[in-house]
Amino acid sequence: MSEKPVVTLLHRAEYVVARLFLAGLSCLGPATASNLGGWVARKIGPRLPVSRLANANLALALPKKTQAERAQIIVDVWDNLGRTVAEFPHLARLKQDTTTGPGWSVSNAHILEEMAQAERPVIFFSGHIGNWEMLPPVVARHGLPFASFYRAAGNPLIDKLIIGLRSRAMGADVPMFAKGAKGARLALRHLAQGGHLGILGDQKMNDGIECRFFNLPAMTASAAATFAVKYDYPIVTGRIIRLGPARLHLEVGPVLLPGRSMPRQDEIGSLTQRLNDCLENWIREIPGCWLWLHRRWPKELYARKPR
Repeated sequence: MSEKPVVTLLHRAEYVVARLFLAGLSCLGPATASNLGGWVARKIGPRLPVSRLANANLALALPKKTQAERAQIIVDVWDNLGRTVAEFPHLARLKQDTTTGPGWSVSNAHILEEMAQAERPVIFFSGHIGNWEMLPPVVARHGLPFASFYRAAGNPLIDKLIIGLRSRAMGADVPMFAKGAKGARLALRHLAQGGHLGILGDQKMNDGIECRFFNLPAMTASAAATFAVKYDYPIVTGRIIRLGPARLHLEVGPVLLPGRSMPRQDEIGSLTQRLNDCLENWIREIPGCWLWLHRRWPKELYARKPR
C-alpha cells in the first residue's frame, strides 16, 4: 500500500488560490483567457532568470539566429506557455472544426481511426509543443484515450486538481503514471492489458541513451522506443499547432514501426533517434512553439557564450 500524502495548511491555502485562479479563467471564456495568459507571460517571463537558459539553448541549437531573433523566440515561448496555462480549464468545452475562434481540428485523422479499428496498444509520441495538453482530448475523441507519464505536483491537492482537469478534458478516466521505474512498470502493464500510452519525450533524461538533437549530444528518454521494439507496438507521432487564441490543431504525423533488421538495443537507439529528428523538425519549423526553458544538453556545452 502506498502512503497517503500529508496535506498541510499551506497545501490547503495553495489549493484555494489555484481553484480561485481557475474559476476566474473559466469565467473569462477561452479566447479572452488565452489572450490574458499570453499577455501576462510575455510581460513577466522574458525578465525571469530561466530565460537566460532559453537564450543559451537557442544559441546552441540554432547558432545562426541573431540575438534579436532569439529574444523574439523567447517572447513567443512565454506567450505560448501563458496561453497553454490559461486555456487549461477550457479544453473540455472546445468544439471541433469551428469556422473561427476557439476550437480544435485534426489532420490525418484516418491514422487514428485505423489504429482504433486495429484494437491493439498504441504509443503516442509528442513534445511540449503548442498546447500539448490538448493532445490527449483530441486523440481520445477518436477512440484512443491514452494514459500518460507526468511529474506529480508537490502539493497533493493541486496534483489531484490537475489530474481531474485532464481527465475531464479527455472525457475518460485513464491512469497517469508518475515518472520513474515504478511508473514505467505500471505503464507497461497498462499496455499489456490493451491500453494506450502517451509520452512527451523531449526533456533530458540522465539515465536515458545518448542521441543527437539539433546535431548535439543529448541524453534522451528511450521508453517509447523500448516499449515499441520489445512488444511490437506502433508509435504514432503528433503535435499541437496553435492557430490562434484557444484555436488548436492536431497534426498527426508518421507512424513509426519497429524493425527487425538489427539487434534490439540498436533498434531502440535508431528509433529513439528518429523520434528526436521528428521533434527537431517540428521545432525548427516554429521555434517559439517549444518549451526552451529546461537544460536539454550536457552541462559542459553551456560554457560557450552566446553571441
